[in-house]
Amino acid sequence: MRTGSEPATARSALRMRFWLSVWGLVWAVFGTVAFALAGRPGWAAACGALWLVVTVDMAVILRHIRQGPHYQPGHDIPPYPPPDDGPPPPVPPRHRHP
Repeated sequence: MRTGSEPATARSALRMRFWLSVWGLVWAVFGTVAFALAGRPGWAAACGALWLVVTVDMAVILRHIRQGPHYQPGHDIPPYPPPDDGPPPPVPPRHRHP
């Protein structure tokens, strides 16, 4: 049953995102240094911009990790509010051919 509230109730694997950001940060720093030493300022600037994006992403991820878990409903509460349309329509019987 989908209600359209999925983006509001989505969860993220924050620790996995953090380690993927660390991996991206290592490669962005390496690319910036390597291209700067190789005399490629355009590529070094591109890697530097990526470095900035990865650093901001890591800051957001760490902030979310430090905030801790938010309210999670118990097992007796359904994950989505039930639709207000009433009961589902009856399923028509299947006809078998002889």
